[in-house]
Amino acid sequence: MGVVSHYAIPSCFIPSLSCAASTLIRSRRLRPSFRCCTTLSSTSPQTPTPSPTSIKKRVASGVQPTGSIHLGNYFGAIKNWVALQNEYDTLYFIVDLHAITLPHDAQQLSRDTKSTAAIYLACGIDPSKASVFVQSHVRAHVELMWLLSSTTPIGWLNKMIQFKEKSRKAGDDEVGVALLTYPVLMASDILLYQTDFVPVGEDQKQHLELTRDLAARVNNLYGGRKWKKLGGRGGSIFKVPEPLIPPTGARIMSLTDGTSKMSKSAPSDQSRINILDPKDLIVNKIKRCKTDSFPCLEFDNPERPECNNLLSIYELASGKTKEEVVKECENMNWGTFKPLLTDALIDHLHPIQVRYEELMSDSGYLDKVLEDGARKAADIADATVHNVYQAMGFSRRQ
Repeated sequence: MGVVSHYAIPSCFIPSLSCAASTLIRSRRLRPSFRCCTTLSSTSPQTPTPSPTSIKKRVASGVQPTGSIHLGNYFGAIKNWVALQNEYDTLYFIVDLHAITLPHDAQQLSRDTKSTAAIYLACGIDPSKASVFVQSHVRAHVELMWLLSSTTPIGWLNKMIQFKEKSRKAGDDEVGVALLTYPVLMASDILLYQTDFVPVGEDQKQHLELTRDLAARVNNLYGGRKWKKLGGRGGSIFKVPEPLIPPTGARIMSLTDGTSKMSKSAPSDQSRINILDPKDLIVNKIKRCKTDSFPCLEFDNPERPECNNLLSIYELASGKTKEEVVKECENMNWGTFKPLLTDALIDHLHPIQVRYEELMSDSGYLDKVLEDGARKAADIADATVHNVYQAMGFSRRQ
């Protein structure tokens, strides 16, 4: 997101997609008056700040409870969420429904879901400021997905790169329908809460396009006067969400390949620093991480992706500015810099790990946080689903 940002959104939600709705202008099935206006602008505001006197804008995002939460998830998503909860009406959820698009271990899913919730809180998410919950605990996610599926052209989903790649590798008989339709669930996750902004990395701005296209399509097909004639308020059924681009840290790269994102799905655990990695493992991973043979250290040299990545991680872990890191490290060699980076990571992650263990030992508290978060989320979600049912012409539920 994101997410499902991915969620991040979870970060694996939706690959690059051109404005899918624009292709429908040429379709005979839609009225000529329908125009796509959901293309994401390259000049979207990075971090719009709400006015203190205005109603808070809403932000929603989530992470899958699969694999281990790593530095990419933390610096690219969760750490930014902590800042956002002070400025926005925030909903952060564990997107467990997305975790079953591929074969999974049922017992592990349950354990990972609670562990991910504990990591959210240990990293600084405050349940008094943000609604923290499990996606499957709010049934409206699946309800809205089905309603949106009825208006989603199959051609839009067939363009999804992840589905093409995984179905090609595993074969059609080994890939479930959920891998094809999960982008609709991702759209449901976002539209359900009338979300204003979705935190995404700079490289993920287009991941929102399907969601935005679906919002515009449903608003066009069922909103406005058509909805009002059915007893609704009229106007737009869904808000069309905008991307919220964090100023830094949105793209942490692999320790074994500075041109690839740090990923849960990478086969080698050496490629990532996990939030819960013990001290000795962090020492070993940094000692063995890929570097280069250039003299000195520098940011932003396209020929030195690993150098840029490791300096960026140090900048984030130490809390120093880029200028301070340059001044401190530019004349260092790798033998001097790696222990410095290791110590910064251990010092940064240690209080998170301590708090995580405290939360996992207090299951009652964690369950209560998730229960309260799901109840608050359901109040918003149920209102949205009610409006969609009404606008689509379903009989009123008593």
